[in-house]
Amino acid sequence: MSTIEEIQAELRALTEQEDEINESLDALLQERGVLEDQLASLHKLMPNLGLIHNDAKQLTGMISFTSQLADNVSGKVRQLDLAKSRVLAASLRVEDVLDLKFCTEGVQTALHEESYEKAAALIHRFLSMDEAVLQLSEDAAEGSSLKQSFTTLHEAAAKLRSLTHSKFDSAVNSGDVASVERFFKIFPLLGIKEEGLTKFAKWQSAQISEKANDRLKVSLAMQSTDKRAGVIFSDLMESLFENIAKAIEIHQPLIETKYGHGWLLTFAKCVQKECDRQARRILEEFKSRRRFDHVISKIQEGMSQKSVNSEKYDPKSLDVLLGEMTMMNAKCELYLRFLKRRVTSDLENVTMEKTDLESNLAATEDLVRRCDLCKEMQVIIGYYIMMEEYYMREMASKAASLDVSDADSLTSSIVDDTFYLVKKSIRRALSSSSIDGVCAVINHACSVLDEKFIELLRARLKLGYPSGTFSQAYTLVSSSIQQGKIQSSDTEQSRLQFLLTLNNSEASSENIQTLKSSIESEIPRLLSSDSKHTDEKLESCLTDLGQMTKRFKDLVDFGFDQLRSSAIKSKLKSSMEQFLSTSHNIDEETFSEYEAEDTWIKNFIVMLDTFLKGFKPYLTPSNYDKFVAQLTAELTLQLEKAVFKMAFNRLGGLLFDKELRALLGYLANVTTWTIRDKFARLTQMATILNLDQVSEILDYWGSNSGPVTWRLTPSEVRQVLTLRVDFGHEEIRHLKL
Repeated sequence: MSTIEEIQAELRALTEQEDEINESLDALLQERGVLEDQLASLHKLMPNLGLIHNDAKQLTGMISFTSQLADNVSGKVRQLDLAKSRVLAASLRVEDVLDLKFCTEGVQTALHEESYEKAAALIHRFLSMDEAVLQLSEDAAEGSSLKQSFTTLHEAAAKLRSLTHSKFDSAVNSGDVASVERFFKIFPLLGIKEEGLTKFAKWQSAQISEKANDRLKVSLAMQSTDKRAGVIFSDLMESLFENIAKAIEIHQPLIETKYGHGWLLTFAKCVQKECDRQARRILEEFKSRRRFDHVISKIQEGMSQKSVNSEKYDPKSLDVLLGEMTMMNAKCELYLRFLKRRVTSDLENVTMEKTDLESNLAATEDLVRRCDLCKEMQVIIGYYIMMEEYYMREMASKAASLDVSDADSLTSSIVDDTFYLVKKSIRRALSSSSIDGVCAVINHACSVLDEKFIELLRARLKLGYPSGTFSQAYTLVSSSIQQGKIQSSDTEQSRLQFLLTLNNSEASSENIQTLKSSIESEIPRLLSSDSKHTDEKLESCLTDLGQMTKRFKDLVDFGFDQLRSSAIKSKLKSSMEQFLSTSHNIDEETFSEYEAEDTWIKNFIVMLDTFLKGFKPYLTPSNYDKFVAQLTAELTLQLEKAVFKMAFNRLGGLLFDKELRALLGYLANVTTWTIRDKFARLTQMATILNLDQVSEILDYWGSNSGPVTWRLTPSEVRQVLTLRVDFGHEEIRHLKL
């Protein structure tokens, strides 16, 4: 340190360090009493620590002695356990040797007496022995005897296997069911389970084939007039599946008892091959008898653009064929679910590794979903989807061409006809139990409704609503309806057609929701889904169907936009001119005259009433309410514009409020919808025009508005205030809103 500043800095650091040390010393001195008390307590405990130390040493000695004693005892127990296991092993070997001799003597006698079950039981006992262990335990005296027993039993086992095969085959050839089942039970005792199960399954397959052939001959000989003639191939499929299901149901307990759990899969695989063969044969006959390929060819031709001018295949003739196809697939799905459920239940009762179980379950899924039967039915369902689409499109076209309206109905026949055929097609698809088929048909139904129905309605609405005086149309149409038919001019027919199309669109939006709800209620009963993916796919299709409601509602909105521009605007325009010609800057005498006569508003309400009555008989209740809503929206819009063109004093504002209340009261009585909100801006304008002075607006504005939500902006409030001839513009301009 060479400077005064450095010395002073070092001094300050030492001073601070000294202060810290003093503070720590003070703290320690303050705790001195506590520390001395703690030390005194420790001194009191010192004599007891010696006693505790001695007790701990004694306890350690006792634990060590006990541990050594336990080790000795457990060692003796292990020696005893080893001796016991050796004694048991020796006892088992002795029993095996005795059993071996017993089996050797007994099997010969059983074979000689043709007691094959007893012989098989003895062979089974021999096969369960460990031959290598028995050979190790033989002594010199018994060595040749044991070898002779082994040789005898191996020869007897081979002979019995050969006899069982031949006897089983003979029983099958002679049709001796009891003998077939008798020798079927012997196979597992001889260690040839798979061979026995395969032979038994082949025998069952032959039985199934024979029954299927007999039923096919009878069905093909059936007369076309028979009431089951239209579903004979569905009945054949059902009969085939019932025979297989019966075979599984009857013999599953026998297989599980004699062969054990887990072997039903082997039996099902063999039987399913016969099922595939018979199903293929039935489907070939189906295609031949129903001229399936010809029908498909005509439909494909009809759906192509090349066939516009050629005669199309009659869709009505597809009804029976489509019904039979869905019935066949439904029977197939029911059978495959039964097969999967039975085999899966059997596998789950087997004690095996998780990987082995998963492998067997995967094999079961392959058996069900990749068998030839499933593949053939997938092809049939593919053709069914195409045919169902053709049916819906052609029938929708016919419904459009035959569209007629009844004087007693607010909608035309196209609505009921179109939704009837769409519902019929979707329900038919549901009856097939094919989720893919249902989804495809729902998608095609949406396309048909969009392309064939919505576009037709849109085209009719695009023609617009002919403008003119509707009261004349109302009188003319009423007289025509009373005569039972419409005999009006082209213009009046166009007006009625427009309103009818509006009703059709509105009814269709409701029908879509009804259809969707109906399908959703039937799905749990008719469809069975075992995966989240298929559930999501079906839900997506139903959502798309529900979205069609919006398409129809958009169509209704489009129609009302047309109606508003053609009929409502022109009708209200002349009335607004009368309103503008009525002064609202009046004195008390004029106010009293207006109040007594209600000239403008009374005539206006009469005009509205006549106008609405002209439309009400030809609109559905919902559409009529929409019409009133459109009228109200246009009325408030034009009335608002008219108000801004007028001048008011206090009495004129009061008159306008009375006119507005009368108008609101009338419109509220002619519709079930609430319309008060549409008059919210006008009502607030009337409130402003009724103020005594400009500053009174602050009693209704901002924090003083209470539950009222102002629809007018601050600039619009000022604009309404300027309509009062008795309010100063300078005061309005300085108003803080």
